[in-house]
Amino acid sequence: MSFLGGSEPEFDDENEFVSEHVPKPGAFLADHDVLAGEDHVAVHRHAADAFEEHGVYDATFGYNLARLNLDPRHPDAGFRYAEEAGDPTTLRAEFTPTTAFCPQAEPLAVGAFRAFDAVADHGYDLIRVRVDPSLNGSEAVNDRLERLESGDGEVGDGGASDDDRADADPAGVDRTGAQDDDGAGGPTTPF
Repeated sequence: MSFLGGSEPEFDDENEFVSEHVPKPGAFLADHDVLAGEDHVAVHRHAADAFEEHGVYDATFGYNLARLNLDPRHPDAGFRYAEEAGDPTTLRAEFTPTTAFCPQAEPLAVGAFRAFDAVADHGYDLIRVRVDPSLNGSEAVNDRLERLESGDGEVGDGGASDDDRADADPAGVDRTGAQDDDGAGGPTTPF
């Protein structure tokens, strides 16, 4: 039985590349050496291990995000990879969410970046992660991922940067309802 109460689909074998069940390479991978077959499988195995080690799970489906590539219900979603043209020590990873309005796309992409960044056994000097342009708001998500990649984001500094602070309200009140400096209160509900 699945996380949502239905029956589990028959997932693709993790050692097999099924081109019909992975997204088409997007703009971030264009003009680079897109991985397929055994090369894709090898990189994706490292992704699955990194995601497992660092808890990158899709809350909707209740599984390691790397398993999305193996889920035949979502043939246009998951990860594709390419070695950067002119620099095969750099891997590009492009995440395509299941829908254009996936509310988890940004935290999943950031989680994927952090997991890749935290492990060293993948064989690349640098891994760049982006979301596919089909995601509504992909430009903002990709800007954040680019800042993280360059070291200007919150990775490793113990907390969010001002630009990336998820709980900051434009009016100066955090989402918990705590008062700002002038004593004004915010909402009292947790959502």
